[in-house]
Amino acid sequence: MGGERLNPEKIWKEYQEGKQTYEQLSEKYNCSKKTIQRHIDRYKPLLIIQEPREIIVLMDTTYWGQNFGVMLFKDAISKTNLLKYYVKTETNYLYKKGIKELESNGFKVRAIVCDGRKGLFNSFGNIPMQMCQFHQVAIIRRYLTKNPKLQAAIELKEIASLMTKTDKESFVGALNDWFNNWETFLNERTINEETGKSFHTHKRLRSAYRSLKTSLKFLFTWYDYFDLNIPNTTNAIDGHFADLKNKLRNHNGLSIERKMKFIDGFLKV
Repeated sequence: MGGERLNPEKIWKEYQEGKQTYEQLSEKYNCSKKTIQRHIDRYKPLLIIQEPREIIVLMDTTYWGQNFGVMLFKDAISKTNLLKYYVKTETNYLYKKGIKELESNGFKVRAIVCDGRKGLFNSFGNIPMQMCQFHQVAIIRRYLTKNPKLQAAIELKEIASLMTKTDKESFVGALNDWFNNWETFLNERTINEETGKSFHTHKRLRSAYRSLKTSLKFLFTWYDYFDLNIPNTTNAIDGHFADLKNKLRNHNGLSIERKMKFIDGFLKV
């Protein structure tokens, strides 16, 4: 089959959706790898323009390496992608810019779901903010490890794991009970024999508890605004990122420009 008879759109779909590599496509169509690459470069992915409407925004960022990432804004209601930025670093400024851009394009943002970046939750006026509960559980796991040894840490980790399975009152009650039971232990101090100064003995346990208490007012926004049907996690966007990375893994070694084109076609924004 000659290169001139190749269909760039068909080649692109096999390349992106069918996970076919340059080599596999060149064998299939009996042409050189450069010919396949030229047809793929020629194709312009279809980007879908969304109509203004009420939306619940899921937003998060994923990376390839240290200096190349994609910040994505996705509608939890329609499950469609709305906006993306290519970024070197994840910043609150860009998240605020994205929400402003959506609003300026006529979208009505009913609620936002995101991870727990410091300072972000007070950036959007009266828009209800839900912190992704899975991100919060992951934060607790990093402080306490997967297999904590202290009984207090074991119990706190179990309470954190209940977050995605229970209501606000039950979770707050369990957390308050834990604190009442372990407050003295939590406040224990150890003296440094060389300096004579004291420090909290269970720093990581204290940090885990403080993280939960600080985030608490944003962990159950879905419950406080039940009628809005706000997701309690960013799982829909995280799963999208995982699928994208799996597909890109079949095409290692792409230039930044070709990688961006692949991402454009996958996300369609």
